[in-house]
Amino acid sequence: MNLTHENSLGYEKISTLLKKFAVPSITAMLVSSLYNIVDQIFIGQGVGYLGNAATNVSYPLSTICLAISLLIGIGCSSRFSLHLV
Repeated sequence: MNLTHENSLGYEKISTLLKKFAVPSITAMLVSSLYNIVDQIFIGQGVGYLGNAATNVSYPLSTICLAISLLIGIGCSSRFSLHLV
């Protein structure tokens, strides 16, 4: 198996790797938080405080479900790729 590019994790500087991997993750979290804030504003104006309470309860539950599904999905795909070798 011939790869045309090398793994940059072994020889790149830490600052370059942080920019490459951490900045997109931080940006995604900021966009998600901004979406949640705007969602709370619209729900608060439209439904009221009970709507805000409902979304404040459901948001952590949906985050936990997402984390568990990513844990299973990434773990299974990593294990599958290791068994291919």
